[in-house]
Amino acid sequence: MKKLILLVVVTFSGVMIAQAQETVSDPNAVSTITPKQINELGQQSQNTNRNSSSVVYLDFEGVGNLDHINDFYNGGTSEQGYSGTNYGVQFGVSIGLIDSDAGGSGNIANEPSPSTVMLFLDANQSYMNVPAGFTTGFSFYYSSGTYNGSVSVYDGINGTGNLLATVNLAFNNSNNCTGDPNGTYCHWDAIGVSFSGTAKSVEFAGAANYIVFDDITFGSSTPGQQPAVPISDWAIYFGIFLIGLFLIFRFRRRLV
Repeated sequence: MKKLILLVVVTFSGVMIAQAQETVSDPNAVSTITPKQINELGQQSQNTNRNSSSVVYLDFEGVGNLDHINDFYNGGTSEQGYSGTNYGVQFGVSIGLIDSDAGGSGNIANEPSPSTVMLFLDANQSYMNVPAGFTTGFSFYYSSGTYNGSVSVYDGINGTGNLLATVNLAFNNSNNCTGDPNGTYCHWDAIGVSFSGTAKSVEFAGAANYIVFDDITFGSSTPGQQPAVPISDWAIYFGIFLIGLFLIFRFRRRLV
């Protein structure tokens, strides 16, 4: 009996460790997405993008699967030759990863802006440089498996100069997610930091291939699309009231 219990415990522990150590990029997945489909993802993103002059967010749509981002957002191309909007943003050793459910090899699900995300493969060169600088805040979504991480904002490029802000990223992955059918990295947390000064780079730290990011946003401590300012119902009612009042006065003057 003791041997049986020990065997069950060892087996269960082995399964749990294997699940916990699954990487963001699934080495067994075969990418089937075509260049045309990747370009379509990028075009859809550009058509719905609400970036402003002060707030820019990067959803990585249009970057290829396992594709080094490089100058995709810097007036150039990714390693696979794809290009996006020129925001003057350059990445170190970071790659785009497409959800396996969309034809890529990403072990991800429920990503905030489907279907492409960002991860880094070299903890020593995981920088995002914005030489023109940005202010106010920095934010993103992340999903982490097994290991913790951190993100730091500096006023020099490549993580140099003064540290303006830093945030630690705790392990947040859960295998009990619903929604997107497949993917171990399925739980995402929104993180944002505010700071004083002008930032020019962001350093991403943690275990390579065990943490993934989406909707990286600079200029705001809230990640993702910045919604247009809505017109309240009261403003609409007040406008209708003014129009009605104008018509009443005009009608009365005609009678006089």
